Amino acid sequence: MSEKACPMCEMTDVVGHAEHYECMTCGHEWPKEEVVEGPRVVKDAYGNVLADGDTVAMIKDLKLQGSSQVLKTGTKSKPIRLVEGDHEISCRMDGIAIGLKACFVKKVSV
Repeated sequence: MSEKACPMCEMTDVVGHAEHYECMTCGHEWPKEEVVEGPRVVKDAYGNVLADGDTVAMIKDLKLQGSSQVLKTGTKSKPIRLVEGDHEISCRMDGIAIGLKACFVKKVSV
């Protein structure tokens, strides 16, 4: 056992094999080489790279969680801000500050 934590479940029950680590709790395996991640790249539904300050539009109707309001297809945002987490985009649409997943938007050229 080692002091290395599993990237999936964050438990420390990890076994080191010749070329990879294995979590005894969840069974997740990952390579021993430390993967150096480059700058984060967020892409819209069509594969266009998004950056802070871009304007995006909805590609499908989405019901806002906890509300009866719906963001319609084609609704454009104010300039976006990329954030960490499950919802990569923070923006304002129809006067509401929301977090969106990049797979539901397309980049709009201004």
